[in-house]
Amino acid sequence: MKLGTTKNADQLRRYVRASLCLLAIVSADSLAQGDTVAGAPTFSKDIAPILQRSCQGCHNATGIGPMQLVTYEQTRPWAPLIKDRTTKRIMPPWHVARDVGVQGFKNDVSLSDGEIALIAAWADAGAPEGNPADMPPARDFPTGNEWALEELLGPPDVIIKSSPFNVDAGGQDQWWNPISEFPEQSGERWLRASEFKPSYPMGRKVVHHGHANLVPDGDGRPVGLAHYGVGMAWDLFPEGTGMKVPASGHVEWDLHYAPYGQEVEDFVEVGLWFYPEGVIPEKQTSGEQLFRVDGGQGLARGQDIIIPPHGTQVLQGIHRLETPASINSFRPHLHMRGRLMSMEAIYPDGRKEILSEVNKYNHNWQISYQFEDDTAPLLPAGTILQFTSVFDNTEANPLNPDPDQWVLFGRRGVDEMSHAWVGITYLNEEQYADAVRQREAAMTRLSAGAED
Repeated sequence: MKLGTTKNADQLRRYVRASLCLLAIVSADSLAQGDTVAGAPTFSKDIAPILQRSCQGCHNATGIGPMQLVTYEQTRPWAPLIKDRTTKRIMPPWHVARDVGVQGFKNDVSLSDGEIALIAAWADAGAPEGNPADMPPARDFPTGNEWALEELLGPPDVIIKSSPFNVDAGGQDQWWNPISEFPEQSGERWLRASEFKPSYPMGRKVVHHGHANLVPDGDGRPVGLAHYGVGMAWDLFPEGTGMKVPASGHVEWDLHYAPYGQEVEDFVEVGLWFYPEGVIPEKQTSGEQLFRVDGGQGLARGQDIIIPPHGTQVLQGIHRLETPASINSFRPHLHMRGRLMSMEAIYPDGRKEILSEVNKYNHNWQISYQFEDDTAPLLPAGTILQFTSVFDNTEANPLNPDPDQWVLFGRRGVDEMSHAWVGITYLNEEQYADAVRQREAAMTRLSAGAED
């Protein structure tokens, strides 16, 4: 089926929904007739803890998942589909290569080989419930009307709201660029965290990604207050790190909408959490920064993106760090033909190291891969960050809407982009040296503990 038109895309969505419903009916009937295998894993003891950690964040009553996976009754009909999606590593969504680069992430929802095998054995055994007393305590998930960070940080100090936008039921991607006033503060503040919240419930289904930028009064540079993508709603800076926010200005929104099949009126809110007045964090960050990955020194952005029908393309971008830096997160941004993006450090002594590689990129997700504090890359001044993007415009790419088309740069999902959003904190030489000493001391303690 060609997906170059809205009509065909809507047909595909209806076909997928119908297929899932049919699979649920067939699966439930087959499981009801099957026999439970003695000694097999059970939902209550073995499967529920996995789902709580890696699946229920989306698959709950107010989440973006198409079904709930909280109780046994909700989960049992989907056992064969869960086995299929986890075995193929389609779900849970986690697209980082497992055999290269930093592997310590704060938000890692991926499953181990053992967990995948456990789910498969449970499904093959007839999806037994086991003893309900073995169930772990239920998790509480914030509704779409609540702030996810509120449990950790309390309510936001400042809330900014965009003006409403009517998202058409079908058609091409849609954009909305309103302007909102920023509540004037008593002075400069230091931002600790931000969260991007589309309207509930339908706004969460149509906002694909977006940005809220504060333009200060006067001649100051815009500040990226908050960024959003499906799979990345909030940003909490490392301890002792903050972003300087001017006292006044206006907020410019850049909201990218994807039609959902029905008309939706959406507005977006951004919550901001500041350090207490008078507190200046040790390290200053600019939050997520855009790094081009299109080769384009001297070229207009995206001018190098020319992907032929049934062809591929590789692009690279390099950026020299004039000061030391700590990399806090990595979020590739490609579109439907994007298949891979890597981030590599070329150190001043010529040594090379792949820091991270997203080798199963999926445009439906915009995940920010957040490094653990003790594994976040520490880079000296003079390091070159090299990014590599790979595009696949062939039939082998399951997200490709039409391999017969030439593909150029553009804002629509059927066009292409090539850049990375990198959470980066620039350091002075003293801060870098201190961070290196702390990292080495931690590694020494870890080695000593392993020997004991």
